[in-house]
Amino acid sequence: MHEVLDWYQSNKRDLPWRNSDPWGVLVSEFMLQQTPVQRVLPQWQRWLELWPTPEGLAAAPLSAALREWGRLGYPRRAKRLHQCAQIIVNEHGGKVPTTLDELRNLPGVGEYTAAAILAFAYGKSEVLLDVNIRRLYARCWNGISSPATKGGPTNAERNLAAGLIPESDDGTWAAATMELGALICKARNPICERCPLARICLWRALDYPETHNATRSKQGAQWHGSDRQCRGVIMNALRESHQVTMAQLAKVWSDASQYERAIASLLDDGLIKKRGTYYSLAD
Repeated sequence: MHEVLDWYQSNKRDLPWRNSDPWGVLVSEFMLQQTPVQRVLPQWQRWLELWPTPEGLAAAPLSAALREWGRLGYPRRAKRLHQCAQIIVNEHGGKVPTTLDELRNLPGVGEYTAAAILAFAYGKSEVLLDVNIRRLYARCWNGISSPATKGGPTNAERNLAAGLIPESDDGTWAAATMELGALICKARNPICERCPLARICLWRALDYPETHNATRSKQGAQWHGSDRQCRGVIMNALRESHQVTMAQLAKVWSDASQYERAIASLLDDGLIKKRGTYYSLAD
């Protein structure tokens, strides 16, 4: 598969975490979970300016991490990243772990994130299956437009991915296939004429059959007016103020029962706190 690696060397984006240390890679992987690269770039740079090491973030209050998370969404990632920093400092001497088992024991680190850290931070050959790589493999080798979206990768996908990794891989294959999926084999409007795998792509040979998946469009439609959107609005209000009352929070969302439910869930998640009649970001 030298065509993919050759394409990558000529077309890869200059992303700062590709030239970072293991801590910078770990931070980037947390931020890139369900968030586009362009939204992550300024936040990642800001975080590394504030907390260039795990020790820096571990010593900062959780409220600072939540505030600097900004509008990346899914703020539990900020809390888990803060917890990761503390564990790395207290249990790993300030060094990001170098094994799958140790990484998987960190809060918020699953199968993909652990493998990505090993590949991109330590140059290890790992099976990575993010949404871009799964789509690329589904099209090229299975002849379908997209993989199943319910749950994580299947064993069949893992086996296929493992068999495609070059023997001398140092983590570059994962980066190359991920980049190819993101820039060329896109979910919409793929640029097949520029794809180094076009000559062997089964999806192309079958004249691009469509794989219908109602789940994805349904999830997108559910965002507006959802509890998750309400939680995000409340978190943004608390980032801009040190503390606010329930009455003040009520002004940012019209559905009283929904914002009360959202506040309760944010309290349960440990993302905000209540003192008397005031709410603020968690310490």
